Amino acid sequence: MKFYTAEYRYSGDDRVDITVKGKDQIGKIFAPSWKMVIRSKEGKLSWDEYSRLYRNLMRQSYQQNEDIWNEILRRDEVTLVCFCKAGDSCHRYLLAEYFSKLGADYKGERKL
Repeated sequence: MKFYTAEYRYSGDDRVDITVKGKDQIGKIFAPSWKMVIRSKEGKLSWDEYSRLYRNLMRQSYQQNEDIWNEILRRDEVTLVCFCKAGDSCHRYLLAEYFSKLGADYKGERKL
């Protein structure tokens, strides 16, 4: 699978919304928890701690939803979207690392 990351406004057919507020049910299994989002926005959670918590959450997600993860990995192309600006510390980049470890080919951030 080839995959990309992008800001939320990306609207291609390969779009997977990985936000906690998203309407994409498949994408929700890749979203951070509300608690993580709120604590991060309030400055009560460092990026290192956020990264650790998110990676743990994704390990659990993979164990509980391996069939969905594999369905995503079998697609030809996927773009992971969230609300963060390109280049910011963002969970879509952490998820990109995870997908890369599972054999997917990360092509970078889509230019909008």
